Amino acid sequence: MGQVIRLFQDYLSQYFKVKLSYRANFIVELLSNIVSELLNLVFILVVFTHVPNIQGWTMYEIIFIYGYFLVPYALFTMFFGFWDFNERYIIRGEMDRILTRPVNHLAQISLESISPDRIFGVLTGLLIMLYAGWKLQLTISWYDPIIFILLVLSSTLIYGGVYTAIASVSFYSDSRTGIAPMIWNIQNYGRYPVDIYNNAIAILLKWILPFAFVGFYPSAYFLKKEDLYGYTMLTPVMGIIFFTLGILIWNQGVKKYSGAGS
Repeated sequence: MGQVIRLFQDYLSQYFKVKLSYRANFIVELLSNIVSELLNLVFILVVFTHVPNIQGWTMYEIIFIYGYFLVPYALFTMFFGFWDFNERYIIRGEMDRILTRPVNHLAQISLESISPDRIFGVLTGLLIMLYAGWKLQLTISWYDPIIFILLVLSSTLIYGGVYTAIASVSFYSDSRTGIAPMIWNIQNYGRYPVDIYNNAIAILLKWILPFAFVGFYPSAYFLKKEDLYGYTMLTPVMGIIFFTLGILIWNQGVKKYSGAGS
């Protein structure tokens, strides 16, 4: 672990050296990320110009859920940039390089894809939550920030576990795109209340691809939805289970990997 932390510091230093060499491009990337997140917020606002509520959920409640959703998602994308894993590491053969180094292979790949600028996604999410919370006149207790950190870390583990498992499919398939784009589309359902979907989608979001626990259920605690507190308390459990499953599936895939070949 100490070795990984030292490597993280080195990768972080190199990342900013590269990015700050092209400051204008770095600023444009930051702004484009923020604009993309705000466009989704605009979509929510447009929807609520036509309907007063959705299944009993008000506009500011859904905005609050969306704000929370952005926080663990930003942390996940900061450390688990697996979007081009198949193309880069399997098809181009860079996995061979990774396996010859005396550092955990998953840690190496995570460090190589590190994206610290995503911290602005965390700030955007927090600002949206604060705005919605102010409109809803929510109150917080002294222990709520601790619970918030625990829930955010748990939600991030769910993201990490799911996408680590998805990346592992590349060890068995030579498809250039894989199924990650489809999963990315499904994850966006987690930023809305689960009870607005039919039973099949709700089951998918709860127990198979548990994206309800990366936005909706954790937010329910801060929105004082007491009937959903049981699901909120399950969030850390789901985080541990799915991250562990992701690691196990990943390790099994690495064992199946036979090299780039010809």
